[in-house]
Formats: sequence, C-alpha cells, structure tokens
Amino acid sequence: MGCIQTTQVPDARLGLDEDDLRPKLLVVGNGMVGHHFIEQLCEQGLNERYQVQVFGAENLPAYDRVQLSKYFDSGSADTLMLASVDAYQTKGVSLHLGKEVVGLDIESRHLYTSGDETWRYDKLVLATGSYPFVPPIEGKDRKKCMVYRTIDDLHAIEHAAKSASSGVVIGGGLLGLEAANALLTLGLDTHVVEFAPQLMPVQLNDKAGELLCQKIEALGVSVHTSKATTAIIDGESSTHRMTFSDGSHLETDLIVFSAGIRPQDSLARLSGLEVGERGGVVIDDHCLTSNEDIYAIGECALWQQQIFGLVAPGYQMARTAISHLLSSSKGADSAPFSGADMSTKLKLLGVDVASIGQSRGFDKAKFVELSDNQAGTYKKLWLDETGDYLKGAVLVGDVTDYNFLLNQYLSGSALTTPAIELFQQDAGAPLTLNDDAVICSCHQVTKADIVARVIEGDHSLAAIKGCTKAASGCGGCSALVQQVITQTMESQGLEVSKGICCHFEHDRQSLFHLCQVESITNFSSLIKRHGKVGTSQLGIGCDICKPLAASIFATLENEYVLNQQHANLQDTNDAYLGNLQKDGSYSVVPRIAGGEISPDKLIALGEIAKKHDLYTKITGGQRIDLFGAQLSELPMIWQELVDQGFETGHAYGKSLRTVKSCVGSTWCRYGVQDSVGLAIALENRYKGLRSPHKLKFAVSGCTRECAEAQSKDIGIIASDKGWNLFVGGNGGMRPRHGDLFATDLSTKELVRFIDRILMFYSKTAARLQRTSVWLESLEGGLTYLQSVIIDDSLGLISELERHMDKVVSSYQCEWKTSLDSPEFLSRFSEYVNPEQMPAFELKQYQYSRGQRFPVSAPDRIPLINIPLSEGVQLAELNEV
Repeated sequence: MGCIQTTQVPDARLGLDEDDLRPKLLVVGNGMVGHHFIEQLCEQGLNERYQVQVFGAENLPAYDRVQLSKYFDSGSADTLMLASVDAYQTKGVSLHLGKEVVGLDIESRHLYTSGDETWRYDKLVLATGSYPFVPPIEGKDRKKCMVYRTIDDLHAIEHAAKSASSGVVIGGGLLGLEAANALLTLGLDTHVVEFAPQLMPVQLNDKAGELLCQKIEALGVSVHTSKATTAIIDGESSTHRMTFSDGSHLETDLIVFSAGIRPQDSLARLSGLEVGERGGVVIDDHCLTSNEDIYAIGECALWQQQIFGLVAPGYQMARTAISHLLSSSKGADSAPFSGADMSTKLKLLGVDVASIGQSRGFDKAKFVELSDNQAGTYKKLWLDETGDYLKGAVLVGDVTDYNFLLNQYLSGSALTTPAIELFQQDAGAPLTLNDDAVICSCHQVTKADIVARVIEGDHSLAAIKGCTKAASGCGGCSALVQQVITQTMESQGLEVSKGICCHFEHDRQSLFHLCQVESITNFSSLIKRHGKVGTSQLGIGCDICKPLAASIFATLENEYVLNQQHANLQDTNDAYLGNLQKDGSYSVVPRIAGGEISPDKLIALGEIAKKHDLYTKITGGQRIDLFGAQLSELPMIWQELVDQGFETGHAYGKSLRTVKSCVGSTWCRYGVQDSVGLAIALENRYKGLRSPHKLKFAVSGCTRECAEAQSKDIGIIASDKGWNLFVGGNGGMRPRHGDLFATDLSTKELVRFIDRILMFYSKTAARLQRTSVWLESLEGGLTYLQSVIIDDSLGLISELERHMDKVVSSYQCEWKTSLDSPEFLSRFSEYVNPEQMPAFELKQYQYSRGQRFPVSAPDRIPLINIPLSEGVQLAELNEV
C-alpha cells in the first residue's frame, strides 16, 4: 500500500494551522490504544478544543491486533480495521500514516518525523506500543526468520510459507500460540518451541499448561518445552536447523519469533524522559511522564514497575489521560489509573483457556482443583489462607465459569458458599452479579451501565453496543451482555418475545418437539393447534414460520419437500430447487461428493454448461456451480444432468452442502487415512438431511489440514490412530474454529457420533442457527454436548441414531423426483408462448474471459479483457 502523508517542508510552523489559536495535541502511535484515545477524545469534545494530529508508522490505520490471526481466514485485513483516514478527518483529526516519528525535543516541544519534517505540540501522547523481542540467538537474522506482530509481518509470513513445508514458532505464550495457529492455517507442519517447561508459563500453572499442550498436540502442532535455542544454522533436509542446549536439534523451513514483547520507548530515551531500568516510559497515576505535557499509554508505559501487555489496561490508560486533560482545563479532579486486572479468556487453536488473578498460588494458599482427563478439562481456584477470598483461577477446556469467577475475584468480597460451589454457578446468569460487576473489561462497562440503558429503552445488543461500547472490543462478552438485556427487560415486566414470528409464541425447538410428539405433518394442523389466538383460523402463516415448518417436517419425515402438503411453504429457492441470483436467473449446482469427479462426468458437465451458455465456477467447496439459467431452462438442464448420473447439490436448501477433502493417503505422501473415501461416504450419508441451517463438512487426511476441516460445522482430521472429530466450526462472517469433540475414533464410531450430533442439533437449534452459534448457546457448551452424545446423559442416543437411519434410508434426489411431476414442471413456464419471449431477455448479458456475465455485474469486476502489467493496481482496474 502507498504511504498516506500530508505534504510537508521542514518548518515547524507548517503542518498545523498557526492561525488556529487552539493548543496543539499530537499523538504518536495509531494502534488499538492510540485509536481508543482518539475515540474518547472525540466523545468528550476535545477535538473541538485542540488541533489534533496522529502519526502512525504503519501504512494502515488502526486495526485489531488481538484478532490478528483471523487475517489468514479471509486473506484480507478489511475485517480487522478499526479506523480510516476519512473517519478521522470527519472528526477534525488529521491522521498521518507511514510517517515515523524519529525525534523528540521536550525543551522546544517539537517532534521530528521521517522526511525531515518538524511538528510543534502543546500536549503530546505517546502510544507507541511495543515491539517483538527476538532472543540473541546466532542466526536469528537468516532469511525466513521473522516476527509476528503487524499485518506486514503476516504478509511476509504468508509469502514465505508458499515455499515452505514446515514452520517453528519460538515462544509458547499467548502470541506464540496465535502465531502457531497462523502457520497451521497456512498448511505447514507446525512446531512450538518454548524455553519454560510448559506452555503459557505466565498465565497457567503446570497442570493447566500440560493439558493445553495435550490439546494442542492433538490438533497436529508439535510442542517442544524446556528447549533453549543456541543457534540457527543450515539444515540438511530443510532451510534451517535449530540447535538446542541439550544437544538435540529441529529442522524447519520457516521460523517465527514470538518470545515476548518489549516497550517501544526509544523516542522517550532519546529525549531524556524517564524510563524504567528494564524499559518502559515511566508514568504516574494520571499517565503523565516525567514531563508534565507528555502522556504515555499502553504497552510503552511503565506504571509502578509494571508493563501491561493486554489491550484492556491500555484502554483504561487512554481514558485516564483524557480525564486528566479534561480536569486540567476545568480545574476538576481526574480519575487516576490504579492498575488493571490481567485476567483473560481466549481460544487458542480452538482450545478455551482462561486465567484470573494469581494463577500460581502463593504462601499458605488454599485451593480447589478439578481435573477431568476424559472430558479434557482442568480447573483450579486459589484462595487466601483463610479460604474466604478468591485470589486466582485457571480454566482449560471449559471456561463457562469465567464470568462468575472473574466478578467474584474483582469484587473482593468473601465467599458465602464453599469454594467448590463456584464451579457450579451458571456463568451466564448476570442477575446473580453485583451492579458494579464489570461485564465488558475492554471498555469497563458494568452491569449497572447496561441495565440503565435497557431501562431507558435500548433493548437490542446493537443498541447497547452503540451507547456503551460493551461487546464492541474483543467481543467475548456478547452473550453475557445479551443476557443482561433479556433479564433486565423481564424484571421490568417487558415482554421478551421468544416466538419465531407473530403467528407462534414458540421457538423452533418447541415447535420441533410439538410436531414430533403430536405427529404433526402439515402446516394447517400446526397453526390450528399451536398458532396464536386470532391467527390459527387464517392458516396462512408468513415467510418466517412457513419455511421453518417445512424444514421441521423434512427433518422428521424426509418426504419429498414439494409434495402437495408442503409446496406452498417453501421460499423462492426451495420452491424452484435452485438459487435465485441478482439478475433473476438461477444457479445449477449438482452434487460432486467429496470433490471427486470422473473425467466422463467432468466432460458431461462442461458440455451441458456450454450448450446452455452457463457461467461456470469451481467453488471453495470443491464443486462446480453453473450460473445464468433462466427459470424455464431449469428442468431441461437438470434432466440432462440426471441422465448423466448427477444429483441435486442442495445449494438452495438448509441442508448439507459439501464435504470438502484433500487427496489423503491415496496420493499424498503425508496422508495417513483415506480422506476422499470418507468424505464421499459422509456426503452420501447426510445429503438428504434438512437442518436448521446449511451444513459444511471437511475431511483432512493428515494434520497438515489441507481441507481446512476446523472451520467447518463437522470437521474430521486423520491421525495414525484414527479420526479426530471437530464440531461447530464456521468460516463465514463470524469465523470460528471447531471444538475438538473426540479423538482416535474408528470410522464406525465417527459416523455414529456425527449421526447423534446432527440429529441433536436438528432437534434443539434455534431458527437459522449455525452449529457454531448453537454450540456456544448450549448450557455447558462442549462438555454438555459430549455428555449427551458420548455418555447418553439424556437417554437419547438410540432415538437419535434411529431417526438418522430413517433420514438416510429415505433419501431421494429432489430434482429427479420433480422431473416426473407435470404439476411441478408447470411452474417453470414463464410465458404462455415461450417462442415470443421479449427481446430484452436476450440482451441482459455480456461476455468476458470467455464466459457470460450479467450486464449489472459490479464495477469492481473487470469485464473487459485488459493486458495487465505488473504496475496495474486494483483501483486502476476499477476505473477502467
């Protein structure tokens, strides 16, 4: 990306409007904390009181560094962005990107930036953050030895990974495990090397670290603890050889250093500001440095000999600095910074981990410890010597108790029940918390703050986000915020609708249960028996409840979805067994199970597409989609496809879409299981299941994960001991790694577990709820699901298996059945005399790259064949 700068000449008077009598406030750093400072500054109106200039060394404005590894899920930084130049300008704040501050003169109050530019200030805020620590190891500067800190770093890692087969992360802390996740996502054989005897030594005790190690190794990451790297030299079979102090070695193609951070305090050192012995700009309780006109906030700041390496404390510092700026102008007292809680809850490579307060105990501490090897969970509480006060906790594998434990710890109040009962609390019950309980630690929003806004009329999560910022930081508190909203509304006597629409007071789970128990198989019976008063006589329903009912009937009976009882319930896609496109045409998507297709079928598909002039696209789900079919053409096209042995791919329905696979042990030298064979078997088994939402599977033949199974609703990864099953992944707008459900399964065990999970999901999920959201909404989460599916805690296993067997045995290709129905085919006659079709229908397409496109295709698609040179940029293409 190009450097975004304001044109300058080396003159202290330029760059700021000297005719503007407002004092000049300069901010060095546009990371998450620097951006939050600007947000708070504008919220308090200080952008009207000061001329504000912000300098960012990177070419991008502020982005979410906490979620950095998500870049590899989408290949784009867009979803990480927190700010833009235009948004700052709208607020009267000038943002200078790609402009490094190289000098500071605190006597004359001048900043010096790259390009010999000079800027005068009245107030200065240092939000320079930190930089990665690279241990002084021989060979650390070799090619393909890099750090993991910025988006530019990610670009470099992504580029290096293209010519690598293995990668090592040096450092087993929070950032190190995030970096390992990135390498794993890039398809590398991934290793983590940690100097300490365990992972996350700062946050976890030894047992928690050991369990985390086991879980991460089960995902295919090799962990090497108690390893001190002495040198990096040429490898024999790989690019590098890492030698360790114990005489062992490890070879790899790519090395990423993530061994901690150091405060970026060089500017302060050069200017003479006080810095700590081990680094960091010394600040007081108002975040002021040793100079009364300069503040320091975030990871560059040292408060009482502490550097805070999390974003939430940095946000608190930003608010403290704003408070002091306000108080200075008003002569009022400001809210001091009094330290920050370093508790954290996160998901590392799909593993839930949480740490609260002191996580290693202390002298005379009492403790409560729960370890469940079968479930893969570990929990430990530390109490003071009296056993009355919670001092710390660690949770691995199951963090449902986190919110309750955190608020118990932060409250400082004595326990009123035995400590063991803290593990039995409903972590999602906000009304058991005090009003001053912090719900959102990123923005310090309490339960009382949310309750007050709900009482004033903000009844949605979006509204609460907008007015309090709760759940707009890391997003981890979203579910808790929603529960506060719901329970506050209920306590106010306000109706909280749980019905799916105006015709029913029941949610999807209740309607499913009613249809099953009462053997209801049609909509008229359902609305007559259970519709709201006044609607049951109409019997017409709406676009919400009718398709939902059709889905329930299909799941229960698996009858032809367009039979006479259900035909009028379907939405546009299901009604015509095709996906409606933006130009009014339909897509045709035959099933290609497991992505495997014979040459004859591939040729047939090409000939059919060519005959009907359909746009052809190989999708990310390993199938071929055909676009541009007119409604009247669908039966003809599908008849030809069925004659060639193809079946419907259910792209129009809430059902199984694809089972993606790598080539597995059949061809790949790394494969340990037949991933293609399993993928085909699974796709053929579940292709007839109608579910609350679409389903995507993937099977990887080894832990290199080429099929990206962890981002699917059902993901399977092969090991030399069997199959590892993941549940609840999602690669869409809200990416989520699936949870590791069970390991080392035989094929028979795997299939039965999937049978049970899918049927339980179909019975209990909410309307249009993906498996990822469903799993997170289950009380008890993964542990509860395992108890139902593996231990049969609800006594449902036999029923779930029997129901799935019924679905499998009653499968039919909906298009094949439909082609034999004259009544069904009659709906595709768009004109009484098709030969007199209006001329405009023939002119709605244009051609590019040898294929047909809609005339209304968006401008960003270059529809003209342009010879591209290396210098042509996307923006230029769009202009063309």
